Amino acid sequence: MLLPPIHIGPDHSSSVYTIIQDTLTKRDPASRLNSTLQLIVHKLLEERDIELTEACLFAKATQNDLSGLCEASRHLRNKGKGTTISFSPKVFIPLTRLCRDFCDYCTFRQSPAEADSLFLSPEQVLDIAKAGQKLGCTEALFTLGERPELRYPEAKAWLQKRGFKSTLDYLAFVCSIVLKETTLLPHSNPGTMSRIEMSQLKEVNVSLGVMLETLSLKLTKPGQPHHKAPSKWPNVRRKTLDLAGRLKIPFTTGILTGIGESKIDRIEALWAIKQSNKTYGHIQEVIIQNFQAKKLTPMSNHPNPSIHDTLWTTAVARLILGPDINIQVPPNLNSNTYPLFLLAGINDWGGISPLTKDFVNPESPWPALDTLNQETAAYGLNLRPRLPIYPEYFMNRQDYVSASLRPNILRLVDMDGFVQGGINRYV
Repeated sequence: MLLPPIHIGPDHSSSVYTIIQDTLTKRDPASRLNSTLQLIVHKLLEERDIELTEACLFAKATQNDLSGLCEASRHLRNKGKGTTISFSPKVFIPLTRLCRDFCDYCTFRQSPAEADSLFLSPEQVLDIAKAGQKLGCTEALFTLGERPELRYPEAKAWLQKRGFKSTLDYLAFVCSIVLKETTLLPHSNPGTMSRIEMSQLKEVNVSLGVMLETLSLKLTKPGQPHHKAPSKWPNVRRKTLDLAGRLKIPFTTGILTGIGESKIDRIEALWAIKQSNKTYGHIQEVIIQNFQAKKLTPMSNHPNPSIHDTLWTTAVARLILGPDINIQVPPNLNSNTYPLFLLAGINDWGGISPLTKDFVNPESPWPALDTLNQETAAYGLNLRPRLPIYPEYFMNRQDYVSASLRPNILRLVDMDGFVQGGINRYV
């Protein structure tokens, strides 16, 4: 098999092409690794447990080890997921861009003075959802700032005037409207949540999500990207992650790379995700999101991670998390190189919208679905649309989905739990 051409671009080393091409010619997935990593990888390929101290040795991998890590990761992916690569056809609904946090890399956040409206109205939400439904979307992705009513009196007043106690109370309301008036299924990323809030949202969301991002306390110190972001403290994020597990909520999480954390920090964050899932079995998806510098932010001159770095993180994520976890790298954040991540162990492209932009990364447009399909097929893999809840969380499990939501799910899927009509519905 020859690797399809990749336009890596002037900011990336063409040696990546050669490194990844090597993964297609090795019979032993660990054959190009140093002896220490070979022992660890062989354990993982046999699905034996390793210790965190062993996982941390991946941080010492050199560029010469990258092809071996990618080969081993792809081997695990194929074992658990076969040849299916999924994506979720969605609309992106930015319910509010007000936020109590100030992250040094964020352009999604707005103050009341900057925002066109404090919150989207129910009518605006429905307009977006209905337009997406006409284009075949099945996911209503609600993204919003963290508890803006705690910082801004204007937000609190807007909510109280309409009879809502909080932003999350309003979120539950608009999710219920989308369920009632459209065929779309809500998935919300509202930040940290309490048990009561999460239980309420489970009734009107087929899945929820919060990025763990990092466990690095260093990044919460003065001058660091999370210094003014109380919801990004690691203990708060981990609590939300585990709480979702106790409530049996299909959960999406992930790490943000390149914001000043070390490779050990990334490994420890992935390990925390693994341990939470080992306890509760609720982590349906892990996102490897590489930092992209944005203009007019404190980190506008901070370097983006290299393609080598993101490939390493992706491969290590698959090795640590195992064959059954769904792992994605956003293709719009890697427009020149995203097919390479198919060879580093991913099995999902995340949400792709034919209608709305990525409001968190507005400078990075989604790939066209016909292009994404062609690029995926070129690697011998099959692109299939999915719901915002993965098939394994509703096909053979009853307790991960509210009974009232099950009919909404089943009317959209085929016998395998993927969206009826498959990719031909969109290309």
